Amino acid sequence: MVMPCSSFKYRTEFIDGNARCGKIETRRGNVDTPVFMPVGTAATVKAMTPDVLSSVGAQIILSNTYHLHLRPGEELVKALGGLHTFMGWNGPILTDSGGYQVFSLAKLVKITEEGVQFASHIDGSRRMLTPEMAVKIQEDLGSDIMMCLDECVAFPSPRDYVEASVNRTGIWAEKCLQQRKSDAALFGIVQGGMYTDLREKSAKEITMLPFDGFSIGGLSVGEGHDTMVSILEATMIHLPEDKPRYLMGVGTPADMVEAIARGVDMFDCVLPTRNARNGMLFTWKGKVSLKQAKYRRDPNPPDESCKCYTCRNFSRAYLRHLFVSGEILGSILNTIHNLHFYLELMSDIRHSIREQNFDSLKKKVKEIYDE
Repeated sequence: MVMPCSSFKYRTEFIDGNARCGKIETRRGNVDTPVFMPVGTAATVKAMTPDVLSSVGAQIILSNTYHLHLRPGEELVKALGGLHTFMGWNGPILTDSGGYQVFSLAKLVKITEEGVQFASHIDGSRRMLTPEMAVKIQEDLGSDIMMCLDECVAFPSPRDYVEASVNRTGIWAEKCLQQRKSDAALFGIVQGGMYTDLREKSAKEITMLPFDGFSIGGLSVGEGHDTMVSILEATMIHLPEDKPRYLMGVGTPADMVEAIARGVDMFDCVLPTRNARNGMLFTWKGKVSLKQAKYRRDPNPPDESCKCYTCRNFSRAYLRHLFVSGEILGSILNTIHNLHFYLELMSDIRHSIREQNFDSLKKKVKEIYDE
């Protein structure tokens, strides 16, 4: 019988309604939840060094199985000491299975019960990704938390296809568990598109298996905020309370507080880093677009209430100058601020749950970022 990972534990410490504050224990350190995980797709969080990531409050980061498998290859990463040594990050790393990227980036995709055949988006070479391979790749990388291979269906998709996909994802989940040989944690993924009964079916099948945590996939794929919240709510009621719950790829401030209000513990999204490189900053007064000419002579920091390195030292006028000039420093400073904002928001949320005041903070975030 496949057993859960002995080096991984989760406990809930405080509850406010359905929102919860807890702790995840991994073999490379503890993580306070709810948590936002900066995305380091190709073994790097863009424009960040590991020490700066730590300084802005990152506890755990995410890397991408699909991209690292294609380049530089998990064999090289393993030979050079594993992903932590390779990228100089000592904290926990979560890796996704590569399934989403196969379906969103690769070409000539063919799905079978055995896995997925596809053409690399880099050089067009034919590849195969099976559930067993997805786990082996992640183990070779040295991941602390691994994801099962799943099928993330497009939106919208016909019901009969989504139902077949749910069945396939369940089969793949069992194969992933059987393949695991390391002491890394392994999460199952709930799918089901926008069909509540298929979400229930997927959740019940996946949670019967001895996973260390459970992920909700296939949301934030174009369905809109209200639909996302409705499907999330219909899914969450079927997930156990004694395991962490990870909402994959969802990361607007408004979406995150709605998800936390329903019991979600973990998030990842490229939004704060991608927007930073495109000159858009998150602040407690809303978004600041440095593209706008009104900031050309603005002497104020991006956010007067923010204590990050960027806000303590630079003006909006300077950041706008860097952005319009295409200077690399602009991406660095903007990313420092946006990640600090996200990670400080999570810290504030944890504090509000401990103080039984989460609804007040949720309302504040929604007033600023509910679009």
